[in-house]
Amino acid sequence: MSAPPLALVHACLRDGAGGSPTAVVLEEARPTLTDAERRRVPVEAGTSHAVYVRVHPGETREPMVDLRFFTAEGELPACGHGTVAALAYLAYLASRNGAPEPWRATLRTSGRVFDGWSEPRGAHFAAAFDPGPVDLREPTGTERALALTALGVAPDESGPDVRVAAMGRERLLVPVPDRSALAALTPDLDRLRDACDRFGLLGAYVYSPPSPSGSLAARMFAPSIGVPEDIANANSSACLAAHLAGQGTAELTIDMGDALGSPATITATAHSGSRGPRIRLGGTASVDHTRNAPGV
Repeated sequence: MSAPPLALVHACLRDGAGGSPTAVVLEEARPTLTDAERRRVPVEAGTSHAVYVRVHPGETREPMVDLRFFTAEGELPACGHGTVAALAYLAYLASRNGAPEPWRATLRTSGRVFDGWSEPRGAHFAAAFDPGPVDLREPTGTERALALTALGVAPDESGPDVRVAAMGRERLLVPVPDRSALAALTPDLDRLRDACDRFGLLGAYVYSPPSPSGSLAARMFAPSIGVPEDIANANSSACLAAHLAGQGTAELTIDMGDALGSPATITATAHSGSRGPRIRLGGTASVDHTRNAPGV
């Protein structure tokens, strides 16, 4: 039986370049892959993440699209740049068939149903979606101390604004004084993994202060899910947007990936909602090539 088609999509480009390479696999062409096969695909494709897509046309006015996300370590409940990659690839396929623009879909993961859209922007595709509500809390003293030590961030550098943010899974948001301090970070990834495993955290998202225009830089360290540093972590960017919305910053442009030589940019806009700020995440993506998924 032939392997399902795989696309390599660079998600969350900056000025048309860089971005996070993501494997997008269309699964409707064959029976369901095993989870072991899904974990193997990002390794063999040379990406940190893979997103598995199953389209159900006709269930709703817009296509219903099931998404599942995997790293080499296992399944994730959500992945922001994987969602951008999936939307961009589906819009790419739709554009080849003359579908109206923007291409819209109802997206479904294990935990929620939400909307997304994508449309051509020159040679690339812009995509945006609603990542869902964000829960914020202050970390415990032990969570804060262990994570900051592993990151190599002194308590006076981070100040009192460290937060634990949950969107499917909790992760730590850690401010540092400026972009230079962010670029200089050399975390102890083994200690960080131990700390995150102990508290059930996805990882640590470290960021510089936003400029008056809302521009900032960030780095995401997530060794517990097999990603020492993520090129682009959109869902953690949504968590930060929800946090900073309470301080009056409603629109963010977040640069990531520079330390890895693959510059990426994510946009996040906060709107008022019944449970607090609602976030709209966005990014642009390029569809580089398609082939059959390796090794399955």
